[in-house]
Amino acid sequence: MPANENTKYPFTAFNFAVEINVPGVSSKVCSAAFSECDGLDMTMEVKTIREGGNSSTQYRLAGPVAYGQLSLKRGMTGTFDLWDWFNATLNNARLRADAEVVMFAGDGRTERARFILKRCLPVKVKAPSLNAKDGMIAIEELQIAYESMRLKRPSGGLGLGISAGVGIGAEASIGVEASFSAGASIEASASLDAGASIGGGASIGIGIGGGGSSESKFSIG
Repeated sequence: MPANENTKYPFTAFNFAVEINVPGVSSKVCSAAFSECDGLDMTMEVKTIREGGNSSTQYRLAGPVAYGQLSLKRGMTGTFDLWDWFNATLNNARLRADAEVVMFAGDGRTERARFILKRCLPVKVKAPSLNAKDGMIAIEELQIAYESMRLKRPSGGLGLGISAGVGIGAEASIGVEASFSAGASIEASASLDAGASIGGGASIGIGIGGGGSSESKFSIG
């Protein structure tokens, strides 16, 4: 993947997932099956100050930040998590949920960005509009207010694997060898001779996303 891919190719808007965790209701509301998501925004209130006697200059000061209201739409199914969450909030006004909106690449697997929303509160749930002549899918809507939002960049991948072999024979010798390279593998082997033999094997490999590499080897005999 080119390092400057984000500059050359803008993100797509049709592959995304919404993950909502509501304590006591559902760990994944509606299994993230939303067809539309809008309202990820934050606005800073800028304060303007003027210096007395200087009418040509004004100073801008950063003020408080206001967050938007998330609007989610989906085809209505037998999973009524949205309604259960709203009703649970009526019984417990202090109930809050955490939500994450994940953007994927065109392949639907590679994560591009993740928006993390804290202390979410459902403010509106809307039943589908019904019309017998159109034959359309029933779409329900949920609007969520959230107290904070931050963008989380995707992290590098990490893979791990080990290999080791052991033998015991009559001569009592131990040998160990290992090698390491960033983004590559770790391998180790050992043998011990003491009159009998035991054989076993396992394998390890480590892969780390990112540039640069290092390699080291050691042996004991």
